[in-house]
Amino acid sequence: MAIKLSLFSVYLVFFTYYFTEVYSLVEFTNALCESLDKDFALFDYCFLKSINRTLKYVSLKVNLLKIPVTKVKVKFGLYKRVNSYMPFLYNITFDACRFLKSSNPNPIALYFYSIFQDYSNINHTCPFNHDILLDVPYHSINTKLTKILPFPEGKYMLEAHWIAYDIDRAVTKFYWSLT
Repeated sequence: MAIKLSLFSVYLVFFTYYFTEVYSLVEFTNALCESLDKDFALFDYCFLKSINRTLKYVSLKVNLLKIPVTKVKVKFGLYKRVNSYMPFLYNITFDACRFLKSSNPNPIALYFYSIFQDYSNINHTCPFNHDILLDVPYHSINTKLTKILPFPEGKYMLEAHWIAYDIDRAVTKFYWSLT
């Protein structure tokens, strides 16, 4: 009887642990970048880069043609695919120059910035007087998107409108799935 009770206890502990530990995986499916003002900025490249089966990057480079850029706003929207991409959870616009200077920034903007800050050359305040590079490995997004801020499974799109001097200059769309 004692053996059955101890086996049951081990079984219960194992399955309780097994079913409470849920691991999600972010996998990018596409990256689209469009310059709306070709006299202001051009995308040199914008793609998903695969080094091997486990090491993958989202990579883009923007050539700024009218520098220095001193007034930038970013409009982020997170969309979830239901029948088409519908707004989901976040839709914010913030002044990027003031955000980078601020000691008390918007927490949602700060969260998205924390994902990209280590993998881009956007780590200073305005003015921007150089091209913008972004190389983000999946594993950093997996950690920050699934463990720190859990999301439900599904297909998502993160759309960013880059607004300089109150004119919409570029749009980036990152498509990803969470399984």
